[in-house]
Amino acid sequence: MAMETTTPPEGGPAPTPPRRGAAAAPYFLVLPGWLWLAVFFVVPIVSMVTMSLMSGSLVRGFSLTFEFGNYADAVATYWEQILRSLFYGGCATLLCIAIGYPVAYWIAFRGGAYKSTYLLLLLLPFFVSFVLRTISWGFLLADDGVLLGTLKDIGLLPDGTRVLNSAPAVVFGLAYNFLPFMVLPIYAVLERMDHRLVEAARDLYAGRVQAFVRVVLPISLPGVFAGVIMTFIPSSADYINAKVLGGTHNTMIGQVIESQYLVNNAYPMAASITFILMAVLLIGIFSYARALGTEQVMEAQAR
Repeated sequence: MAMETTTPPEGGPAPTPPRRGAAAAPYFLVLPGWLWLAVFFVVPIVSMVTMSLMSGSLVRGFSLTFEFGNYADAVATYWEQILRSLFYGGCATLLCIAIGYPVAYWIAFRGGAYKSTYLLLLLLPFFVSFVLRTISWGFLLADDGVLLGTLKDIGLLPDGTRVLNSAPAVVFGLAYNFLPFMVLPIYAVLERMDHRLVEAARDLYAGRVQAFVRVVLPISLPGVFAGVIMTFIPSSADYINAKVLGGTHNTMIGQVIESQYLVNNAYPMAASITFILMAVLLIGIFSYARALGTEQVMEAQAR
C-alpha cells in the first residue's frame, strides 16, 4: 500500500513535521500535580477508609474486619456534636456574608487607588498564628476583658453579662478567623465587573437597590458561591475556636475527632467520624449548589 505524502502548496513553505512526544507533553506537565494529589490526598483517604473498617485497640493491635458498625456507633454517639458543628459553621458563614459582602463591595467600588492597602489591612492580622489570634479573641471576650470590662465599667452592660464559653463566642471566633475567605472571592468578582453596567441600569431609571439586585448581585454570585464553600467547610470542622472560646458545653465534632485520635487512640472510631463529617459536608455543599443553581452561577461568571 502506497504511503500518502503531503505536498506543500506552490510558493508556500513546507509543512513542519510533528515533533516526537508533542502529544504526551500535556500529560507530563500535569503529572506532578497528579502525583501530589495521589501522595497527599488519595493515599491518606484510602488509609483512613481502611482504618475506619478496623477493630481492635492500640495494645492488641488493629485488624481489618470490615466493621461497618463503627459508622453506626459514631452517628449514635456523636450526632449532637455533628449537628452543633454544622449549625455553628452555618451561622459563621452567614455572619461572614453579612460582614464580608459590604466590605468587598466598598473596596471594589470605592477603594480607588488604595484597594491594595485595604486588602493588606484586611489580611494583616492573618500573618499571626491561627491559635494566637483565637486566644487573643478569648482575652477580648473575657468577662473583665478589654471589651466587656470597659462596657461594664461605663454602665452599658450589667455586671453579670458574659460571652466567653458560649455559642455566640464560638460563632464570632469562627467568623473572625474565616472572614477573608469570604471577602476575597467576592472582591475578585466585583473587581472584574464592568462598572458601566451599573451606570447603564441607572440610566434606565433603576434605583440603587434595583440596580444592585438586578445587576451587581447576579454577577457576584460566583464569588458568594466560592466564599460559602471556603468558609462553611473549614468552620464546621474547626476545633480550636470551640476549645478556646466555647468551653465544655459547646463541643464541636473536630474536638471529638482530635480526642479520639490523640487521647483515646481509638483510630477506627476517629476515622469513621471523619468520613461521616466529610459525607455530611459534601451533601450540604451539593444541596447548596443545586439550590443556588450552578448553571446560573457559571452563566453569571461568563458575563
